[in-house]
Amino acid sequence: MLLEKKRLLITGVLTPQSIAFAVARRAQDEGAELLLTGFGRGMSITERSARRLPSPPDVVEMDVTDQGQIEAVADEVRGRWGGVDGVLHAIAFAPEDALGGRFLETPWESAATAIQASAYSLKALTVAQRGALAQGGGSVVSLDFDASVAWPAYDWMGVSKAALESISRYLARDLGRDGIRVNCVAAGPLRTVAAKGIPGFDRFIDSWGRRAPLGWDPADTEPVADACVWLLSDRARAITGEIVHVDGGYHSMGTDLPE
Repeated sequence: MLLEKKRLLITGVLTPQSIAFAVARRAQDEGAELLLTGFGRGMSITERSARRLPSPPDVVEMDVTDQGQIEAVADEVRGRWGGVDGVLHAIAFAPEDALGGRFLETPWESAATAIQASAYSLKALTVAQRGALAQGGGSVVSLDFDASVAWPAYDWMGVSKAALESISRYLARDLGRDGIRVNCVAAGPLRTVAAKGIPGFDRFIDSWGRRAPLGWDPADTEPVADACVWLLSDRARAITGEIVHVDGGYHSMGTDLPE
């Protein structure tokens, strides 16, 4: 099994349709022991979803904009396991006025919220877990959406994803000496709770249907989960600072002009 005896901290589990839930389920199938995090009103949803996993893991609260809670989870991990082998960063949030084509009107306060929650949180979480990860090296995987272009309606979340990608590379640079790997998985559009908050999300689905050479099922989180589990495993031990696209090949194609 890819993750036999591995201990993983998984963030971002909401409903069973979430990517993080699919990663958690696949990780357990591959032998991992898990600890999940939840936050605020979503905490009870995370706890219900945790009970639907093959071996229901514990859930601890963590707001990634609260350094005190981030450190408390780091203490919990050290007290529970001593070290941790992998972390899934599956957290993103942008206020309503930071999305939907209002890029030029978005105030700094809303842009800052999006960047802190969706990008800076990767640095904050990884640094807090650095000591636990460095017990034997470890892997940090963050969920991404290709930030190499400007997407319709994605606005400051797109900026946040660009920051996330850059932060992952700097973390890879500075933590490689500890044997810690940091990578992103850029997924195609999936019908998750988070996606419902993106105005015009169906336009992404339509475009993927036309352009992805392998096709794309927006209801199937398993291909993304498999890639995350692989990056969390020792099979990817020489890979860091990378963006792995799991999008049916969409990112490598040109525009979807009529033939």
